Amino acid sequence: MTETRPFIGWKLAEDFMITVFEKYGVPEEEAAVCAEVLLESDRRGIESHGCNRFKPIYIDRIKDGILNPKTEFEVIRQTPTTAVVDGHNGMGMVIGTKAMQMAIDKAKQYGMGMVAVRNSTHYGIAGYYATMCTENNMVGITGTNARPSIAPTFGVENMLGTNPITFGLPTDEPFPFVLDCATSISQRGKIEFYARNGMDTPAGMVIGNDGKAVTDSKQILNDLNCGQAALTPLGGIGEELAGYKGYGYATVVEILSAALQAGSFLKMLSGKDEEGNKIPYPLGHFFIAIDTEAFMGAERFKKTAGEILRQLRASKKAPGQERIFTAGEKEYEIWQFRKDKGVPMGEALQKEFIKMRDDLGLTQFTFPFEQVKDRQI
Repeated sequence: MTETRPFIGWKLAEDFMITVFEKYGVPEEEAAVCAEVLLESDRRGIESHGCNRFKPIYIDRIKDGILNPKTEFEVIRQTPTTAVVDGHNGMGMVIGTKAMQMAIDKAKQYGMGMVAVRNSTHYGIAGYYATMCTENNMVGITGTNARPSIAPTFGVENMLGTNPITFGLPTDEPFPFVLDCATSISQRGKIEFYARNGMDTPAGMVIGNDGKAVTDSKQILNDLNCGQAALTPLGGIGEELAGYKGYGYATVVEILSAALQAGSFLKMLSGKDEEGNKIPYPLGHFFIAIDTEAFMGAERFKKTAGEILRQLRASKKAPGQERIFTAGEKEYEIWQFRKDKGVPMGEALQKEFIKMRDDLGLTQFTFPFEQVKDRQI
């Protein structure tokens, strides 16, 4: 594994983000939670949801007044195994960790727990919350709706969010099985990553109003915002490659993310009012925890799950292919590579960190990439 971008250490990245969050009104303990979720994304190599989204998704939205830095976590309905929570447009990562912990606590007592959330905000990588469960020998399931991005099969209008449905399963291996996928071919964050790094979006991920594929990443971001383009569901454009399956799964997540807590959905999540002014994205999430001990025991579950994964990886490989992977394996290997190095930072991200530091007067922070001679930041 090679990497040409400079790194900054995990502790430095964490301290910096916590300090910036605090400067914008996020309480210290909650700022630490937010930074932890973002950095976990980079630890796993999911850079579309890590430091790259720190400023544009969280800091900018706080500055715009559409994301509350102080989170009010209100339980509005509860049974022994379920709960409904209102997040009051607070920090999604704080809301998500508290909600999943509630589900875990209920599962420890009753075998299963589920929490539905309304009026939340972007909660980072869904896999973080599923992994909270695997660390407790539980199956974790979570999903969230999002601002409209996906066009339904045979349509071109962005109606559904990228709507991930994520599973975490404990195993007897050094890492859990974590399937963290959007129900579109790609998510908006990936296209933002392509645009920031001057890369085209692969054909088939985005459909224009003319029904054809669009590849200019910067143009796509503009077109998504003004309704001139939409992401395609898993399977792609039309039915030939079963795009209706991704469309169907995205709709399942939309319903579960909204109907269980009587929350917002589809165009209600556009982030704009009738005059085009910015407003909060009142997202819905759901969190499910299932205690494997309540079935045939945690150790038997993990052994069986691990054996299934090992047999899959040991199966016959296609010509020219060296390995078969299972979900969570690549992320684990990326962490092994990065754990002693830190977060890799491209030039666009370096500029953002420097500007945030200088704008806030955080003179206590110096980044290693600034010390590289003759480098233009």
